[in-house]
Amino acid sequence: MNLKFKSFKYSKDVVLDALRVYIGVALVGKGIYFIQNLNELFELTNTAVSYGDFILSHYIIFAHIVGGLCITFGLLTRMAILANMPILFGAIAFVHLQEGFFTPAQGLEVSMLVFFLLCVGLYHGSGRWSVDYYINKNSDYGPDEDNVLSFSDYLSTKKMYSDKKSEEEEHEKKSA
Repeated sequence: MNLKFKSFKYSKDVVLDALRVYIGVALVGKGIYFIQNLNELFELTNTAVSYGDFILSHYIIFAHIVGGLCITFGLLTRMAILANMPILFGAIAFVHLQEGFFTPAQGLEVSMLVFFLLCVGLYHGSGRWSVDYYINKNSDYGPDEDNVLSFSDYLSTKKMYSDKKSEEEEHEKKSA
């Protein structure tokens, strides 16, 4: 039997984009759950931080809802993932690690899975079916680049070209 994986790249893109959309929707849902159960969120954040639980709770809600929407649509995906990663790390370290593995709620396992999927999304970026892809399709970056982490590359490239141009101008002055 001869199996050919001609569309493996396409399949990989579909799977990774589906995971991105799924994790974004899940984060939005969790943010809405925290809005509806704000006192529960205050209790969870109070165990991690004795002061500032009000600010931390509102950051969690904002990062989950706005970041989740950005992740879902693929808009500034890596920035939204970076905003949510400390929250998941804090949930693992300060809330669910005390419960341990194999509890009926499986909070630690689910939080670790979401954190892992955020790491995969951070590595992969927005993907082919995202707003970032269509924004960058006709730009200098190209469609496979993410505009958040590649901005430093853009600046260094721009500086390199301006330095090269100034060297050429100096060379023309010397030869004239």
